[in-house]
Amino acid sequence: MTRSAVRARTRPTVGQRLLGGFGEILITLGIILLLFVGWELCWTNIDADRAQTQVTSEFVQGLEVGPGDGTGAPEKDFGPAPITAIPDGETFGVFYIPRFGSNFAHPVTNGVGMDVLNNVGIGHYPETQEPGGLGNFAVAAHRQTHGQVFWNIDKFQAGDKIYLQTRKGFYTYEWRDTEIVHPSQGEVLLPVPHEPGAKPTTSMLTMTSCHPPFTTRMRIIAYAELESWRPADAGPPAEIADLVTKTMEK
Repeated sequence: MTRSAVRARTRPTVGQRLLGGFGEILITLGIILLLFVGWELCWTNIDADRAQTQVTSEFVQGLEVGPGDGTGAPEKDFGPAPITAIPDGETFGVFYIPRFGSNFAHPVTNGVGMDVLNNVGIGHYPETQEPGGLGNFAVAAHRQTHGQVFWNIDKFQAGDKIYLQTRKGFYTYEWRDTEIVHPSQGEVLLPVPHEPGAKPTTSMLTMTSCHPPFTTRMRIIAYAELESWRPADAGPPAEIADLVTKTMEK
């Protein structure tokens, strides 16, 4: 019998067995981690999309919306926008954001707890103003997982519109600028962002999310200003007319 054959039959030492067992544990943990990441990145999006579609459908049921003119002509001036009251914990509108995709229609609910952001999608900071009121109407949503509603928040371009449908009608905001801030900089939610004590003279929309993607290290803030509004019976703005019809037919 050769010396190599004798070595081949030698039983592994305790240290070798422990090392092998530890390696198997690491492999198992790696597989579990990959499965968890897959669940976070894929399944939470599928589950959230389903929930948000249902919430949107329930909200638009029974809403009366006029046909609009569909001509793309300049929007008629309907005067100052009314204030949309926001009941505690309730869904009060649907956002349509063409820059985020031709089929982007997501509900917005009062509150920014994980029960809202993980399931309903977009949440309104209760301490901020209501749509139509002077000051800062601020909302938040995930940038990845759970529907990744604000994934494209960094893609806004000059002239981009953001539309909010409530029971009152349609509010049209126009994007102004975007900034990156630390999570501690809560002054972005003030009636006039970054200006404590200042009196607001315009109605604005502030959208917040995490930055960069897949981290919570910083926050990305997109600001928009209320440009106009249309009562429900006047129909939706031309840019989103087809999508509104499609959404209300679901």
